[in-house]
Amino acid sequence: MTETTTLYEEDTAAWAEQQAAALRAAARGGSNQLRDWKNLADEMEDLAKSLKVALKSQISRIIQHQVKLMQSPSEDRRRGWRRTIRQARGEIERILEDSPSLKREIPRLIEAETRRSIQLAIRDLEDHDEIDGLRLPSLRRLRYSEEQILGDWFAPDPGERVRK
Repeated sequence: MTETTTLYEEDTAAWAEQQAAALRAAARGGSNQLRDWKNLADEMEDLAKSLKVALKSQISRIIQHQVKLMQSPSEDRRRGWRRTIRQARGEIERILEDSPSLKREIPRLIEAETRRSIQLAIRDLEDHDEIDGLRLPSLRRLRYSEEQILGDWFAPDPGERVRK
């Protein structure tokens, strides 16, 4: 088994980035093989990007649903949000199994997705008249840790905050 085959089997994203770089180097070197080197390299790079997009999407889902759990008193919808968070965490786990090099991207992706995801959650809550306008500034300042996104943590129910 070659080193490249091993990397492909162990980390799809790292393999795709490595192959894109190798294709670009071959193109610069003036390889005499008839290949569309530039587009091949772009496609390889896009494979790694698509895995990052999938990861960002799941992180965003988790953040949106954590915000909704924190704000909405709707018990029926809360069960669905918890289920969605668990499913998104499972999808992240599968992505990271195939591409463990993406694990180091998690903190940056959480940071990048937080503001946008909170804003989407706020809009959804506003659509259902489930948000107190006085809470908007504190909601917009929320930050999430890697453990809160990937672990077993769920945002507290709105009633739990009042009782404490």
